[in-house]
Amino acid sequence: MIADQFQRPLRDLRLSVTDKCNFRCPYCMPIEVYGDDYQFSPKADILTFEEIERLTRLLVKAGVEKVRITGGEPLVRKNLADLVALLGDIQGIRDLTLTTNGWFLSEQAQALKQAGLHRVTVSLDSLDDVVFGRMNGRGYGVQRVLAGIDAALAAGLKPVKVNAVLKRSENHAAIVDLARHFRGTGVIVRFIEYMDVGNRNGWRLDEVVPSAEVIAAIHRQWPVEPLEANYRGEVAERYRYRDGQGELGVISSITQPFCGDCTRGRLTTDGRLLTCLFAETGPNLRDPLREGASDEALFALITGTWRQRTDRYSEERTANTPMRPRRKIEMYQVGG
Repeated sequence: MIADQFQRPLRDLRLSVTDKCNFRCPYCMPIEVYGDDYQFSPKADILTFEEIERLTRLLVKAGVEKVRITGGEPLVRKNLADLVALLGDIQGIRDLTLTTNGWFLSEQAQALKQAGLHRVTVSLDSLDDVVFGRMNGRGYGVQRVLAGIDAALAAGLKPVKVNAVLKRSENHAAIVDLARHFRGTGVIVRFIEYMDVGNRNGWRLDEVVPSAEVIAAIHRQWPVEPLEANYRGEVAERYRYRDGQGELGVISSITQPFCGDCTRGRLTTDGRLLTCLFAETGPNLRDPLREGASDEALFALITGTWRQRTDRYSEERTANTPMRPRRKIEMYQVGG
């Protein structure tokens, strides 16, 4: 087993396949910064599908079992099902998933399933068109996303999960609305504490809705009880409705950091290997790959990076440990 300095293995991989997105969510890509003329990564800098597949094989050899395709918005990358098919042929991947805003999911769900994708997670911060439009930064309504969720269910991309980032001044009412809408459907809603990812989202602690408050609000409507984690390193705390109408989850990275069990590595769109969502940077795998490095050399770079890992940003933040100012990587470059 390859383990870091705190004996955390490498088990999960987030693959960012594009830094582009059709939304402008204020907690990730605020429109006042990322306007329509914003210059994203040039095509030459972005990993090809074949490069992603080669690096993923090496990361699986290092211990990865779960692979999640992210962005930006991954479904804006052309022919994404071709990448899914390549990854689906890698022995050792037992969970191949994708996180999306759902806008293009209706058109692609069936092709993704046929290519080998196991399941999807859809980001949906509110069922109210006005609130949702404000939070996606484009004024888009919610119906097209709901249609994408229905298409994913019909295609068999199950269990479908819905992620909602809660910002107190924006979508506090979404807690009960989303729980009510998806109860009994088989869709698992997960409420995420608003995080200080990146440098430009204007994060403030008083905008965070603690997970304990979320569970209390739902419990008042429909009693819930905790469930055990499915595996070590699972980020969501799981709950089930006592009346048997399914489950939900909370992700408490602010109030209850889970750095101690974090098993996630991240490969950016341009080929950097990051060992934390809040990292500043990481080793560039793309350049040595393109310069002819052997699999052995690339594997040594991957494993050496993981073995040196000491990241525990969220725990340090919560403990009020003195921390030097850092310029963190932006969320759209590395996924969630």
